[in-house]
Amino acid sequence: MERTFYDEFVRKSLRGEILSNIDCVQILTSPEIELLPLLDAAYQIRKTYTGKEVQLHIISNAQNGYCPEDCHYCAQAKSSNAKIEAYPLKPEEEILAEAKDAYESGAYRYCMVLSGRGPSKKRVAHLAKLIQKIKSQYPIQVCLSVGLIKREDAQTLKEAGLDRLNHNLNTSEAHYSNICTTHTYADRINTLNAAEEVGIKLCSGIIVGMGETTDDVIEVAKTLRRLKVQSIPVNFLIPIPGNVLSAEPALTPEYCLRVLCLFRFLNPEAEIRVAGGREIHLRSMEVMALYPANSLFVDGYLNAKGTSRIQVLRMIKDAGFTIKANQSLEELLEQDERSKNGSESDNQTDLMKDIKDLRPKIQLQSAIH
Repeated sequence: MERTFYDEFVRKSLRGEILSNIDCVQILTSPEIELLPLLDAAYQIRKTYTGKEVQLHIISNAQNGYCPEDCHYCAQAKSSNAKIEAYPLKPEEEILAEAKDAYESGAYRYCMVLSGRGPSKKRVAHLAKLIQKIKSQYPIQVCLSVGLIKREDAQTLKEAGLDRLNHNLNTSEAHYSNICTTHTYADRINTLNAAEEVGIKLCSGIIVGMGETTDDVIEVAKTLRRLKVQSIPVNFLIPIPGNVLSAEPALTPEYCLRVLCLFRFLNPEAEIRVAGGREIHLRSMEVMALYPANSLFVDGYLNAKGTSRIQVLRMIKDAGFTIKANQSLEELLEQDERSKNGSESDNQTDLMKDIKDLRPKIQLQSAIH
């Protein structure tokens, strides 16, 4: 393809035009569309809105397991036989300590995730107080993933200072019943609408590799645009043993990068996050994800390990990007080098997190006492 072909994607996206489904399918599948100029076209849009800046996010698995839902991709689902370290909601002191660490390690956003269908009124009130304390002590963005919520609960969280609510669509409406039966796609849409109505910014994304078609991927990207979602995590299925969806999906690094480009073209102003599974499926091409995407997770995901923080920081620096944080990239790298933070080994050899990964503050307190 001539350069003008790729430039047209850039022009349409920057003008606010929505690419046709035919164009979208070509982006995902056509061998005539070369990957490097496609990545460059997506980068021109990313650079227009976010420059060369990367946002770092840290997940706190605040409550692990005990979930009544049967989401086939999740190790915490009632349908999963995955070996996880189940525990109820972490104590306030533990969560505050983790928020402090997230802030001091350069995270732009601290993401608390709770398992379960949705919170009770009592749980919402407790989380609201917790959010207030985090926001009063540390200048860090807070995102909460807490299952299905109603408008009045969203209002309580908004008044507490919650910046973003995460609730992923995960897949299209047509494919949803193939990955979950205990709640509906409409339930998820209603939760996002409830948050948007009270002024909470939205975080919602996709998991690629769950047997969906290219049409399903395109539908999710366009739905997120219609919902005006500001933060979009693009996950690639982590095949956790014991899950219903535990087989390795047929994803190539090139296809994953094409998906990221598509989401950038269709959601030009959004924060596009290369999220779970990037290490597994992008492999040696992981750094290329920074051209369409402008944020990522460090220190792993909910129950699966990921690249260590120091490796992520080095990757960002080596590629010539910067970070959005209270410290410079160089300062954080020097800090991590001094503390020997992060293993230099390939931590994909041990996929699942154990208790010392999930609750590092508890382990530290036990060692002290």
